[in-house]
Amino acid sequence: MSRKLPPLNALRAFEAAGRHESFSRAADELGVSHSAISRHVRGLEHRLGAQLFRDLPRGVQLTPDGKAYLTRIIPALDVISEATEELEEAPAGQITVSSETLFAQRFLIPRLPDFYKAYPDVEVRLDASQNLADVERYEADLAVRFLISGGVDAPSDLLSNAPLYPYAAPGLIPEGGIAPAELLKFRLLKDRGRNVWQQWCEAAGIGADAITEPRWRMRSTLAIEAVIHGHGVYLGSAECVDMECRMGRLIRCSDVGIRSGSYHLVYGSRGMRRKALRQFRLWLLEQTEPFRETGLSD
Repeated sequence: MSRKLPPLNALRAFEAAGRHESFSRAADELGVSHSAISRHVRGLEHRLGAQLFRDLPRGVQLTPDGKAYLTRIIPALDVISEATEELEEAPAGQITVSSETLFAQRFLIPRLPDFYKAYPDVEVRLDASQNLADVERYEADLAVRFLISGGVDAPSDLLSNAPLYPYAAPGLIPEGGIAPAELLKFRLLKDRGRNVWQQWCEAAGIGADAITEPRWRMRSTLAIEAVIHGHGVYLGSAECVDMECRMGRLIRCSDVGIRSGSYHLVYGSRGMRRKALRQFRLWLLEQTEPFRETGLSD
């Protein structure tokens, strides 16, 4: 039986424009011009005899017919994409990862060369932003998010429960280590607004009244640079200073740690249909495995 199918390029243009409700963003995603998206969409509307978008003063909006059609064709295009990739020998293509800035700078970027060595045909576009990309609308394929408490209301994996430990430059701390209470003699740095140093003191068996919680909450990247240059002792998450510790620029001052939030890898309800996404997820879970710790104080 002959199938009644519109041109694939028209469907791709409509699907991208529908997800973003923007011809410009669809054009950026597909690497074509705004006029090409408009031409494909208008041709599809003419072929279907239905209005899919309503023009607004600034952009476009899906009509009820457009929303209904988009809902039906997205799973179909996903299945076609998945079937095509299953025939390919190795993962390839572009994936977009939206990440918290600190995690992107201090964890992902230093490790991406190893991923590229294993999967040279996959291009990772890293978008470091505090804005929450909508993976359901393909604003990103994957998103790394940090939560102080609670869980993620979407399909996701735990990457790290972000244990906080005190760190300092090697020259600041005497050789052979230092007692937890002795750390309080140094300038105390933090990148969180909560009373994290007092919580750490309690976990270390030191009375919380032994210190005055520092009022200044520094930006994480500044706090890490400050402690590298010997400004004091920084209470920060293990995964975001791991490379500095490996390079000998920082040392962990105590084995006492406290839990303060968690990093999660978020993906859409359609899951991991593409090989490149599946491989990146498995690679990232392997990289973060040492940071999913248990037995820490909350």
